Amino acid sequence: MSEKRIDVVRPGELGADDRKMWREIRAASAAPANPFMDPAFTAAVGRVRPGARVAVLREDGFPIGYFPHERGLAGRGRAIGLGVSDSQGMALRVGVRPDVHALLRACALSSWEFDSLEAGQDLFLPHATEELASPVVDLGDGYERYAQDLRRSSPGFVKQTLAKERKLARQVGEVRFVYDDPDPGALRALMRWKSAQYRRTGRRDRFAQAWITRLVELLARSDDPECRGVLSVLYAAGRPVAAHFGLRSPTVLSWWFPAYDRAYGKYSPGLLLLLRMLDAAAADGIELVDLGSGPARYKESFKTRDLRVNAGAVVGPGPGGALYRLGREPVRATRRFVRDRPGLARAAARTLEELGRLRER
Repeated sequence: MSEKRIDVVRPGELGADDRKMWREIRAASAAPANPFMDPAFTAAVGRVRPGARVAVLREDGFPIGYFPHERGLAGRGRAIGLGVSDSQGMALRVGVRPDVHALLRACALSSWEFDSLEAGQDLFLPHATEELASPVVDLGDGYERYAQDLRRSSPGFVKQTLAKERKLARQVGEVRFVYDDPDPGALRALMRWKSAQYRRTGRRDRFAQAWITRLVELLARSDDPECRGVLSVLYAAGRPVAAHFGLRSPTVLSWWFPAYDRAYGKYSPGLLLLLRMLDAAAADGIELVDLGSGPARYKESFKTRDLRVNAGAVVGPGPGGALYRLGREPVRATRRFVRDRPGLARAAARTLEELGRLRER
């Protein structure tokens, strides 16, 4: 009979062999090479989140799975980087299916929450409470093929966007795009714009949380080809007017933190940036751009299809699980209620935006 055990370690304690095995398990699963699912992302989170852990599942001493997670008070667990990670789950050898509650016990977790569970993570799917659409752009056939399809499906959208680029050049100055910009000043500008957008729309400012800022700065300096940051910037007359910071693997680019200078809003610089970025990404070997879940009209215009991701939680028995249900289930129920009623969702968004404007005065 084979010997099975689970070792729980800090991300920084994983060696080169574990990172190699993690990646081999992921590759064998045939899932897209999403950078959020790479051990380098977990390692980066481990440097800024003290509760970050990885459960290493072994059979006869050989690794068969890796479960990255964060552990909080009363054993309350969450997906690694929850709140900013756009793809969540675990790396598990094909054919292996551990008992999910035994896994939580081994990790000293009373619950494990996720909000972007990767498609194909069947171990956790029975515990999902919401299914969300995550739009993607397929670039496997190259940008020209994608652009032809986009012009066919949305001719007015493409024409108007390109016309705004010409107008920006005429009225402001030369338009220039940099796909992988090393300028830290442009990254700081992006963070300022994004913080202002969060406050303006009544959402929690992610960059007011020190760990998120530090995580972005770490990934911006990474040179790991399996998971590193890419800063794309649109300039007009030599100054940045829109920027995006995302994560990439060799074939997948995740659309993560986009923002623009509102002084140039009439030119739709964010749309111009995305169009230019898709072209450059395809030329750089990117086959899939994941736009992430969450409603946005522009995503509907650019996408080629939707992936399905899930939100929910595995909740164990006992006091810790009961505390989780008391604290989170009413919030999730309210969110589902609003999301399932588009009119109510729009009204709520308008109210939040008005509150944000009031705070700016």
